[in-house]
Amino acid sequence: MSDPKEKAQPATELLPGAGYPKPKSKCKSIAVKTVLVAFVFLASTAFSARGAFREFHPVKANVCSQAGELIPEKNEALWESLSKIYGTEDFKMRAVDWLGGAVRVPTESYDKMEPVGIDPRWEKFSAFHDYLLQAFPKVHTTLELTKVNTYGLLYEWKGSDTYLQPILLAAHQDVVPVEPTTYSQWQHEPFSGYFDGELIWGRGSCDDKSGLIGIMSTIESLLEQDFKPSRSVVLAFGFDEEASGIYGAQSLAAAMLERYGTDSFAMLVDEGSGYGDQYGQVFATPGIGEKGYLDVRIDVASPGGHSSLPPPHTSIGMLAQLLVEFEQNPFEVHLSRDSPTYKTVQCLAAHAPDLPPSLKKEILESEYSDRALSAAEKTLFENRKFKSLVGTTQAIDLIQGGVKTNALPEQAWAVVNHRISTESSIDELKNRDTDLLQYLAGDFNLSYSAFGVSLSEANAPAYGSLNLSDAWGTGLKPAPISPTDGDAAPYNLLSGSIKAAYNSHRNIGGNDNIVVSPGIMSGNTDTRYYWDFTNHIFRYGHSRSVGGSLPSGVHTVNEAMSADNFVEIIRFFTTLILNADESKLI
Repeated sequence: MSDPKEKAQPATELLPGAGYPKPKSKCKSIAVKTVLVAFVFLASTAFSARGAFREFHPVKANVCSQAGELIPEKNEALWESLSKIYGTEDFKMRAVDWLGGAVRVPTESYDKMEPVGIDPRWEKFSAFHDYLLQAFPKVHTTLELTKVNTYGLLYEWKGSDTYLQPILLAAHQDVVPVEPTTYSQWQHEPFSGYFDGELIWGRGSCDDKSGLIGIMSTIESLLEQDFKPSRSVVLAFGFDEEASGIYGAQSLAAAMLERYGTDSFAMLVDEGSGYGDQYGQVFATPGIGEKGYLDVRIDVASPGGHSSLPPPHTSIGMLAQLLVEFEQNPFEVHLSRDSPTYKTVQCLAAHAPDLPPSLKKEILESEYSDRALSAAEKTLFENRKFKSLVGTTQAIDLIQGGVKTNALPEQAWAVVNHRISTESSIDELKNRDTDLLQYLAGDFNLSYSAFGVSLSEANAPAYGSLNLSDAWGTGLKPAPISPTDGDAAPYNLLSGSIKAAYNSHRNIGGNDNIVVSPGIMSGNTDTRYYWDFTNHIFRYGHSRSVGGSLPSGVHTVNEAMSADNFVEIIRFFTTLILNADESKLI
């Protein structure tokens, strides 16, 4: 569910004040969920020339080394046959029907829904299951389907070789709600699945029904060609990813753990970023990690009373000062050589011909020189959005207090959303927030507790109280980083499949047409529940961003997916499944 682009088309829109073009996407990958954001917004950075370093270290030749295009060998004839079929107008229209039909079944999920069986809003997913059964008959007569917690879908396509670990492909059935007041802003109704000759319109066309239907379309097409896998393929489709996956993916994970056990899959591919042109080179950026997550709730309590006799500080006033303290003290951020974002900029420096030379030099030398790393970091962090991708962030998103204008508020609270850097931890974040507010608790004479620990003297008199807590009890540590270096066979297989699919869709060959770069997800996917199943987790959607003024609309109005791009998504999953099926390395 990301978006990327055709072979290095020039972008047409410039960022304000920038001299570099910004690619616009028909279907932005969940912009927040993809490192393409980093590339796009790096374009707005003003790169200053820097003096030469006093010492020079040669750059290693394998910086961002690339796997070659990987075309199936045992299944080459099938792959070539399907490539030709996918290039026909008839198949394109079939693909449009598949995705358009899925969009026409609303599957919105909401925050804080009651469990399945209690909240009637889950029942809409039955209609979506009926649609899948009708649209993909061969899938449902061949694969074993288990429904988990009623609406989670777990398919298994059994392979003939039980010694080969299966691959796991994930996607989610649900979509974010459409705000009723925005209906009039949609060019085509949000659940119309309308096809205008180029785009398939509607909520979920990008996020993430294009992924789910892309997988199902691929397997239906392979079955129609009588393909029988050697390596099993497992599909896990949650139904509340947009609401943290607590009923869907979490239940699916428990069922898979019981059936398959830990470390049971060769690799996992879920929704994520895509590919696009950056500085004269097309880059694909599979996410190899995700930030952690914690919502910190700040509760202030103080005596009530009539507002005509106010104290120096009300609960709301004290809360306001505490929140100002947060915003005046952002997290210190540094670019670590071990981070996915560092790998991203290394690839940019190694393969982007139009990257400003001074920045390229700083990045390449930074592998050996702390001085160069500091210089590169300074330049890169001139862009706020890239800096946010690197470090732990904070955003005050909820606040509430008071019940009446003439009554002193006895309670006031706010929630600060944190996305935790891959180099940090939940405990480090909690300690920082706790220390940050401790002196203000003393200044306001508030008893202070943080995350279940009292930090005040027992029975000491206090005017009120301050408490920090995990707002919803859903804190998430940063995801493990998937290996990419050296003989990381699953990453190389993914990279080679991306290249083969990209080249096949354009009827070109070679390894230089698209560069695969490790990236990071700033948001979180259903993979948060699947860490125990494999060390090789990739968030990648093979969508392209394209210059021009066509709609984007992920999580907002006018979501749309290019039919051409959707066919390419099917090519990608076909290539990936066939390559994995014959690989002896994963």
